[in-house]
Amino acid sequence: MRFSEVLGLDHIKKHLVTTVEAGRIAHAQLFVGPEGCGTLPMALCYAQYLLCRNRGGENCTGDATCNAKCESFTHPDLHFAFPVANSDKVKSHAVSDLFLREWRTFLKEQPYGNLFDWYRHVGIEKKQGQIGVDEANDIVKKLSLKSYEGGYKVLIMWMAEKMNASAANKLLKLIEEPPDKTVLLLIAENEEQIINTIRSRCQLLHFPPLSAEVIAQALIDRGIGAKEAHTIAHEAQGNFNKALDLMNKDSEDLVFEKWFVQWVRSAFKAKGNKAAIHELIMWSEEVAKTGREVQKKFLKYCLVAMEQALMLNYGAEELVFLKIHMDGFQLKKFAPFVHENNIVEIVAELEDALYHVERNGNSKLIFTDLSIKLTRLLHAKAA
Repeated sequence: MRFSEVLGLDHIKKHLVTTVEAGRIAHAQLFVGPEGCGTLPMALCYAQYLLCRNRGGENCTGDATCNAKCESFTHPDLHFAFPVANSDKVKSHAVSDLFLREWRTFLKEQPYGNLFDWYRHVGIEKKQGQIGVDEANDIVKKLSLKSYEGGYKVLIMWMAEKMNASAANKLLKLIEEPPDKTVLLLIAENEEQIINTIRSRCQLLHFPPLSAEVIAQALIDRGIGAKEAHTIAHEAQGNFNKALDLMNKDSEDLVFEKWFVQWVRSAFKAKGNKAAIHELIMWSEEVAKTGREVQKKFLKYCLVAMEQALMLNYGAEELVFLKIHMDGFQLKKFAPFVHENNIVEIVAELEDALYHVERNGNSKLIFTDLSIKLTRLLHAKAA
């Protein structure tokens, strides 16, 4: 992959190229950035620049055969680790090497894709993937061998925050004292979820969200009109993956907004109305049937929706990017019901629900409890 194919982030490209050409390559690096900002494409470019001895700031000046292997993600000294779970294909002891064919396809089709896109790609969207101790054992074995082509060995670990404690402890010595010419590139969206002993041994590089201008231009290059491209870019808030989903009308947010609208409408009707309470319970049962990753993404969507409603209520319209596409529901009309007397409790309840879903609580109970509490909170009076 060429650096020119990575959207924006020119200062990071320049930094990475400079470190290679100056011979100041950190053996363990942690790329941290929000979804859709380009951490994974940048890591792929950087790995190729190292492996193929490219120079001049682009991946086309070194060994042509090596560059071709990297661009097809088949270079023998380029290793990958990413969250996986047992599936119809892999019945037990799931590790990344057993999903490499699907991973290469995913990288070619969705280099800006998120974790749920990956789970859906391999059919494990109803499970919570992880990077476990079996994966860590594989990594230690692979990186202890000499490189096939006599140069660097590079490991790209995507969504490193999904490492469990056993895997992290197993990799600690490797990160502390790696073999010669071995580079570990860890990629994460939330660095706080990586244990401190790993984090403190990595050189940290923060990636900002992409600018609206960069996203809009990328969408225009894909054939949509300038006006629509700028509208989508504003709504995407620096997330190119979300922008592509919105362009293709394939965003999970379109499903989440239907759930959200149905939820708040039922909550408004539920005060003193037994039939509406039944609607809320049925709604909770439907959401509970989905996978945990879907439930977590929906709760995060609700947190954003409540925050955006609060901003609208207090006149900060220039900070509002969320659009509700459903007919008959306007965020502006909902906004007065989210105010200083209930926002703290609403956020706390949503975060509690997210915590319990992540820890495999009973989804039906979690969402039923949350729905009843939301009914009470939305009827609270503003000061």
